[in-house]
Amino acid sequence: MYDPIVDAVIARYHLPGIAVGVIENGRIVYTATRGETIAGSGQPITPQTLFKIASNSKAMTTALLGRLVDQGKLAWDDPVTKYLPDFRMADPWVTRHMRVADLLTHSSGLPEGGGDLMLWPEPNAFTRADIIHGLRYIKPGYSFRSQYQYDNLLYVVAGEVATAAGGAPYETLMHREVFAPLGLSRCQVGRWSRDAVGNVAQPHYEKDGHNLPMRQDGPTIPAITSDPAGGIRCDLTDMLSWAKNWLVPTPAQLKWLSSTQRQELQSPHMLIPVSNQRRAWDHTHVMAYGYGWRMADVDGEWVVWHTGTLGGMYSMLALLPDRRSGFVFMINGEAEDARTVLGEVLTKHFTAPDAGHGVAWYADALDHEAAERPAAARPPDTAAATTVAPGAFAWRGRYRDPWFGEITLCPRGDRVEWASHKSPHMHGTVRQLGQRYLVHWDDPAVDLDAWLDPHAGSPPTLTMAKLDPLGDFSSDYEDLHFQRTGDCP
Repeated sequence: MYDPIVDAVIARYHLPGIAVGVIENGRIVYTATRGETIAGSGQPITPQTLFKIASNSKAMTTALLGRLVDQGKLAWDDPVTKYLPDFRMADPWVTRHMRVADLLTHSSGLPEGGGDLMLWPEPNAFTRADIIHGLRYIKPGYSFRSQYQYDNLLYVVAGEVATAAGGAPYETLMHREVFAPLGLSRCQVGRWSRDAVGNVAQPHYEKDGHNLPMRQDGPTIPAITSDPAGGIRCDLTDMLSWAKNWLVPTPAQLKWLSSTQRQELQSPHMLIPVSNQRRAWDHTHVMAYGYGWRMADVDGEWVVWHTGTLGGMYSMLALLPDRRSGFVFMINGEAEDARTVLGEVLTKHFTAPDAGHGVAWYADALDHEAAERPAAARPPDTAAATTVAPGAFAWRGRYRDPWFGEITLCPRGDRVEWASHKSPHMHGTVRQLGQRYLVHWDDPAVDLDAWLDPHAGSPPTLTMAKLDPLGDFSSDYEDLHFQRTGDCP
């Protein structure tokens, strides 16, 4: 039943590897793995292969916080400044009224993806203290608690709240309070040894029809700043155990996390606008965010889920609580559309098994939607862009943004290089397209190029924007505002 679905998605999207599991009425009824940990390596993906679960880490972070609430060490309504006195938002009133719960619902006022360039591309040199300090400089995109705009930085702050309340580093608490009690023996967070743990999938990007590994792990995987928002890795076996803990908890698991906190985490706390696609495909009326979980009615059934997205790694975990059923899958390649299609087909197996739409129908629908994008919503053709010679670029120098820090626009051979002091993967070449400058990143995995717009003044300033207006919101170039601070070193 499930094999043809998985195989059709792999064939349509040329995935390097995938691990899939399905739970029906509390029982694991299907597991499958395909492909390799590294394309061409001959190392097969197994149920014990570790994947980056990305933002599926958020539900584990909120479960940790729920544990601390159960233990009386924390309350959802506590002000964040009770635990982190240096915490500041741009608006002092918001700073005073930000509760622990507000860190978790994407309704803080931060613009969508605001400040994410302090987290990705990874690794970089931004610390959690940098993030707490930088938040005060990010201009709000809307009023506090008024709407849903997805962010990641406040989950990093939530991890620091857990550290303060729990009396140990976030990574230590995650192992002690979540992984160990639930028997998630393969899940990893923090610093660990690639070879001692073994069987680790690597991310891939696609070029000329081939899957190529990118940013492969070294022998030691470091703790990263983004761990509470998206830094956990798990295998299929542990992710299915994690899902069963929510669908059919044992008496021991109900002692691990109370029914009160389980309900709190998976209850609607902030409404999410329902897209036209979701209305058409799923007949959804209401969509909301809990604490680390999304939820919606799909064909009249309640579904609780989350997705995970990192460069070259995509995942999804979905629960149908009333059916005690669900599924999880993890992919080690660029797979945004593949995830949408596979998630939809697996969900429909439960909510509308007679709908008659399979992988090809949903994939074709996405292709048609992309083809119908108006010109204003498409990235420009950059084939005619030319590399700018250093002597022809009047904006050379050092620049600083209050939260992102220092960059340089300086000669490097016959080109002008854009380079970040704290984010080493963000270095690229200044080009010109028509009357406008852009930055083309040297790292092929940083695939969302940026407009670069200089502004005369004293001092001169720079702003940036995505070439693709519908590109990944974590490339939050629009939130940057650089001022010139000096000449090239």
